[in-house]
Amino acid sequence: MNWLKRKIRRWLDSERVSGVEENKYATASMNSISSRDVNSDPTLQFKIYNAIGGKVVEFSRYDRQRDKALHNIYIIGKDEDFGAKIAKIAMLETLKD
Repeated sequence: MNWLKRKIRRWLDSERVSGVEENKYATASMNSISSRDVNSDPTLQFKIYNAIGGKVVEFSRYDRQRDKALHNIYIIGKDEDFGAKIAKIAMLETLKD
């Protein structure tokens, strides 16, 4: 995985330097931001599908301890408040971590 990080970092550095004078302060801050984003797992990752009579929401996350991808599926009916239901589901998923 480290080889991928190095490759991405080199690519980002070459894109940033191409034709523009490099600012050493901007480079240092960009490197710390890009390495932090690459190493972190997303807290909430979900997909919403349209369905007859409502929506289907699939939450996904990766458990590093068990090296396993976890998926949960929720159904939101068309008569339910979509925003309130998503907020409730997101809270439940956050508490599972």
